[in-house]
Amino acid sequence: MSYFPDSANQNLHTFAFSHPSAAHTRMKQTPRVIWMTGISASGKSTIADALDIALQKQGRFTCIIDGDSVRGGLCRDLGFTDGDRDENIRRVAEVARLMLDTGLIVIVALISPSSASRHYARSIIGNASFIEVHVDAPLETAEQRDPKGLYKKARSGLIKNFTAIDSHYDVPVFPEVHLNTQTLSVEQSVVAILDWIARSDDHA
Repeated sequence: MSYFPDSANQNLHTFAFSHPSAAHTRMKQTPRVIWMTGISASGKSTIADALDIALQKQGRFTCIIDGDSVRGGLCRDLGFTDGDRDENIRRVAEVARLMLDTGLIVIVALISPSSASRHYARSIIGNASFIEVHVDAPLETAEQRDPKGLYKKARSGLIKNFTAIDSHYDVPVFPEVHLNTQTLSVEQSVVAILDWIARSDDHA
């Protein structure tokens, strides 16, 4: 999963900072990573944006990590092979973990097609803080939406290794939240996530 051998990390020693949970207390919220997975045009970024607004209205401190944004910066050196996709997810998970440690609620909108890479992301972030949200839309619906014209390009062979066309997507088996965006509106999807967070807070 990593590009670097374990031997490269033998001289790294994590510093034990004095107050790692101070930010959590100051923000008065339970930090989490809300990991939205789904095929292109399923609605991940739209729902992430609306969820971010809703959480901030509740007085929560949030940030968004979007797939296209990291591809243009942090992961601009990566392609779309299976190995590159795994490394893309690993980097995002590591950044999300750092943001989690500051006390933020982190919203990740990333196709993250393989179940193995999502499991690895969960292991980096920690099971208790990881909320997998399957933003689910049938391929036909996603292709009809196709706001960026990517499916059309993939079907014509202009884009290779495109998820759900010539690259596989592993459907989540037991996500914390399942959103059928063919039947749910953006607002209803946000409410479903907020309800899960509220129930989780009640049992914390």
